[in-house]
Amino acid sequence: MTDWAPIPPDRGSGIAGAYRAACHLELRALKPGNVHIHADGHGMTVSQFLASADATAPILARPGLSVGERIFEAVAATRAAVGCNTNLGILLLAAPLAQAALTGGGPLRDRLGRVLADLTVEDAELTFRAIALAEPAGLGRVEGADVHAPATVTLLAAMREAQDRDRIARQYATDFADLFETGVPRLRYWLKAAASYEEATERLYLFFLSTVLDSHVARKYGLERAEWLRGRASELSENVAPDRAFTLTRSRLGELDRELKYNGVNPGTTADIVVGCLLAHWLMQSP
Repeated sequence: MTDWAPIPPDRGSGIAGAYRAACHLELRALKPGNVHIHADGHGMTVSQFLASADATAPILARPGLSVGERIFEAVAATRAAVGCNTNLGILLLAAPLAQAALTGGGPLRDRLGRVLADLTVEDAELTFRAIALAEPAGLGRVEGADVHAPATVTLLAAMREAQDRDRIARQYATDFADLFETGVPRLRYWLKAAASYEEATERLYLFFLSTVLDSHVARKYGLERAEWLRGRASELSENVAPDRAFTLTRSRLGELDRELKYNGVNPGTTADIVVGCLLAHWLMQSP
């Protein structure tokens, strides 16, 4: 097993260090239904996720690549390393963030907006190939943006067409609003309230799980199951205020984790967005 990245990442470790730290911290947190150090699940192990982070970090940090090239090469590296899809959603979020971090001039989100606006049809073609290679319950088929056919629109246009049914796609259409307007501010609020990074990550995951339908669960099981999951998470969120003990809620997170894994329910989109929030948080602090 790979060495664990320091949390927070070492100052000066750059994009690769921030990315590895985000992936590793997400695995340290007890996130119901996902793979983490407290329990594997869905036929996947923590070691596979760690290997995926190691294989893809250099690609995300490499200068001179387009967003589409980062996504495709990282997905290919993941398949070569672990033989399954462990991180497609993470890579779809991380590639534009890494591209923005490599671009000088202004706050990270402003740079990200320029990166998204400059996405091309070639970026879409490479991303469609990456999605087909990863074989997820993917973005699916929409007119003008079928991932199983040659791209005819830019990657941003394709994501805009998919945004109503895929939360990752929605980030492209909104300049990553869930990350910059909700996730990062809440993460920093909980960290200032003396929560550990692991606890703050669990709180952030539970917040998104209780307020936003997980689009992976909705695609795989339908809206009724996704609404049920949001309701179950809402029942646990009563203790997430910083001035209340988190112990009871954390114990119930473990109960929900076992229930979801027993029924094969994996809120993967929520976990991906949490990784994106962690990565954005650390990239915004990079020198």
